[in-house]
Amino acid sequence: MALPALRPLSMGEILDVSFQLYRRHFAALAMVALICSGLPVLLSLFIEASGGMLQHVWLTLAYYGIFVVLSAIATAATVFIVSESYLGRPLSAGEALNRATPFLWRVIACSILTGLLVMVGFLLFLVPGIVLLCGLILAFPALVLEPGSTASGALARSWALTRGSRWRIFGMLLTLGLLLYVPIVALTALAALVLPDAPTGSVMSGGLIGLVMAAVVQLFLYPLFYCVLTVSYYDLRVRKEGFDLEVLAQTLQTA
Repeated sequence: MALPALRPLSMGEILDVSFQLYRRHFAALAMVALICSGLPVLLSLFIEASGGMLQHVWLTLAYYGIFVVLSAIATAATVFIVSESYLGRPLSAGEALNRATPFLWRVIACSILTGLLVMVGFLLFLVPGIVLLCGLILAFPALVLEPGSTASGALARSWALTRGSRWRIFGMLLTLGLLLYVPIVALTALAALVLPDAPTGSVMSGGLIGLVMAAVVQLFLYPLFYCVLTVSYYDLRVRKEGFDLEVLAQTLQTA
């Protein structure tokens, strides 16, 4: 097993490494995305095509429940795939999903706590919300990758780990957001313009075609977000905790 080249990375290098990991393990990442996002996407499209949420209240509630559960599993599985790849140990989609399932409720709790704290920050003022978002965003890799982590412990871990680097993380998230969501918005708008006269609710309506295209694009792009988070997590551990030396010591002991 080759020792990974762990060293402090610039923001551009983090994005570059994340894209490389995404391309290298696209099959496993896409499989996780399809398994965990396919059913919620199909349900949302069915609800939209057959009258909307108010016409299918129970189905909408089922959609949100399935979405939350499968999104939590997908988050943990994606972090596992990226982490193992970054450390030179490729992981299949099936193995990642098996390892992710026990983290289900902790990831959901972490998501809820993060969302509440960031929402309070944005309600107080814009800047505290941004600071909280950038300070807590690494809670997900910390929760999944550090043994014995709890949801609240992962938030505290992320807050400590990101101290001094939050505006750098903000710049990276802003760049990533533009890369991920500009294509989705553009495709949705284009579909609405191309098919403006289709009947409302028709399977061929511009809005619905736009939703389908946006869902497919998001399905395959969202793992890139967790690639960036995981690489950023290891980058800060290398910078602050000598994680590169820890990996070297473990490798030498194994040898």
